[in-house]
Amino acid sequence: MPIATSRLRLKTFRVSRPPLPKFIFLPGMDGSGELLQPQLAGLKSTFDICSLSIPPDDLSSWDKLTDQVVDLIVNERQRSPSRPIVLCGESFGGCLALRVAAHFPDLCDRLILVNPASSAHRQPWMGWGATVTQRLPNSLYRLSTLGLLPLLIAPQRVSMSSQRALLVAMQSVTPPSAAWRLSLLRQFSLEQLPLKRIEQPVLLLASGSDRLLPSVAEAGRIARCLPNPQTVLLPRSGHACLLETEVRLSSILQSQNFVLA
Repeated sequence: MPIATSRLRLKTFRVSRPPLPKFIFLPGMDGSGELLQPQLAGLKSTFDICSLSIPPDDLSSWDKLTDQVVDLIVNERQRSPSRPIVLCGESFGGCLALRVAAHFPDLCDRLILVNPASSAHRQPWMGWGATVTQRLPNSLYRLSTLGLLPLLIAPQRVSMSSQRALLVAMQSVTPPSAAWRLSLLRQFSLEQLPLKRIEQPVLLLASGSDRLLPSVAEAGRIARCLPNPQTVLLPRSGHACLLETEVRLSSILQSQNFVLA
């Protein structure tokens, strides 16, 4: 039975300012949280920002990941009980955010889902990808990440420095852990979650040029399961849209009245 090698933690991107709402980012497959960097400048004036950091060799189940994230958010609540919490999950982290919000709906005041990977189990390549990844030696695994770039980003919309950061983040995850996280996505099912319990506003960001997953269709499917959804379509964006120079999450949140005082 796979086990986690170490605990998850929240890392901050700025000096904590308790009067500001807490913005908690749940990252994609890389688990590093570093790929939020292009958005920090816009977000830092309205949020106290932190990110979940998942160890690169972590093999936690969905239940254990959820429990650890819940514990971390509860700790934040206890430090500042009156401070609003915005939970934002991208791709793999979007699935984790859905689990947290569905099972513990009182933990956050707003939920943001950026191209959540909840449709991954319906993609024919998923089983093959998990099987191959776990058998790759580290050198070949690192090389294989180069081939994934065109699926994850629209290269002309992402700076070279952000492309390098994406590669570093992907290559930091061990092959067994990458394969395990793919297997978790194969297990993930929206139908098993009590999504109607998520009564707070939910903002769905869906990339229209996502080559990895059918994110626009999936956003529609998720929205139909939620009491209070809002959807923003990013027609030219790829899967890792938060890396794009033209995408400003802070501006999107302002336009959708998603910034809490």
